[in-house]
Amino acid sequence: MKIVLASASQRRQELLFRLVKDFDIIVSDFDESKVPFEGSIDKYVKDVALGKALDVQRKMNEDSIIISADTIVTLEDKILGKPKDEEDAFNIIKSLQGRIHLVYSGIVVINTVKDVIIKESLATEVSFSEISDDEIHEYIKTGEPLDKAGAYGIQGIGGIFVKEIKGCYYNVVGLPLNKLKFMLEEVQ
Repeated sequence: MKIVLASASQRRQELLFRLVKDFDIIVSDFDESKVPFEGSIDKYVKDVALGKALDVQRKMNEDSIIISADTIVTLEDKILGKPKDEEDAFNIIKSLQGRIHLVYSGIVVINTVKDVIIKESLATEVSFSEISDDEIHEYIKTGEPLDKAGAYGIQGIGGIFVKEIKGCYYNVVGLPLNKLKFMLEEVQ
């Protein structure tokens, strides 16, 4: 059966290719701002991922397995989105330095033939080292943090700030492969 990734993310596409060699990409137009945050980060990331998957399902007219994901960075239960500008990126990274934060992913897999929807979430604990203001400014100059939740990419230059992680590395990148592998097996 056809497999569809509901994401424009290059990172997610590269990661999914490790599990599935042949898949299509249909980008979701789902408006994430429509999902209310009601205090549960776990529920929130699953609801956003479900919204993306259902949006792509509505666009399709053939049987398929649809995969969608949403990843957010949190610090003390506050969601740290993508920075609005360089100053915001600086403030986000500064808030993370020397501290532990959590990265959550919500993953949804839909089998349109069986009308089965599986929703899962995963959290990974990430510890940052102490970072000087100069190091933060140099990192921002690379442009990498400007389109990343939490203003860093663990798989890129931002990985130099990561002191330790507890949990799935690929979850922090944006697609927890081990979790997804078992979800795909379950939905088939």
